[in-house]
Amino acid sequence: MKVLVAVKRVIDYNVKIRVKADRSDVDLTNVKMAMNPFCEIAVEEAVRLKEKGVATEVVAVTVGPKSAQEQLRTALALGADRAIHIETDERVDSLAVAKLLKQVIDEEQPQLTILGKQAIDTDNNQTGQMLAALTGLSQGTFASKLEVQDDKLAVTREIDGGLQRLELTLPAIVTTDLRLNEPRYAKLPDIMKAKKKPLETKSPEDLGVDIASKVSLLQVETPAERKGGIKVGSVDELVDKLKNEAKVIS
Repeated sequence: MKVLVAVKRVIDYNVKIRVKADRSDVDLTNVKMAMNPFCEIAVEEAVRLKEKGVATEVVAVTVGPKSAQEQLRTALALGADRAIHIETDERVDSLAVAKLLKQVIDEEQPQLTILGKQAIDTDNNQTGQMLAALTGLSQGTFASKLEVQDDKLAVTREIDGGLQRLELTLPAIVTTDLRLNEPRYAKLPDIMKAKKKPLETKSPEDLGVDIASKVSLLQVETPAERKGGIKVGSVDELVDKLKNEAKVIS
């Protein structure tokens, strides 16, 4: 069974985000970049399936600038067998990524495609669902447990009322939740071996996909600073402030 894993290059989650002075975008100057945490979970799950003998090959794919090869090499160091880089310097929205991944799926024919449920930069939570719609494949989102049984895939999802268990027919699309697993750290020997693993570069034009976005970024702002709390002396004073200052009650 071949498993395709999508990964994304994002600002490291430990970094404090800075906005450019002209508010045109986020400042990436000398900022540490990393693999999206949910994508790390996706890679880990694919590698575990291979270690169990369920998967025979794990292919990592990303869309982004040349520097995104760093995250693909990380995926290779974590256990992926080869990588595909769809190189573009353009800002790519969720639908464009889904269209590109569909073309990769058409070429690679994986039995299982795993994505992180969302990226920590745009936080859209759209690509996996769009990809399933474009390919017409069954999907299981926010997976906290995966079990492969012959040509079926059992997906456990956490919902408000407890756990929901889905049975999908392969090939399928799955997006990962935080509780699916705990990603491993890449060991130095594996990092060195990853440099020799195959990494193929394509362009959106090679795949016949127009990535022009229908959405324009107008402005980026930092969140307003939260005001400190106050103490009130009575219930009447609290009601007065909620009504006349906060205006949350009438």
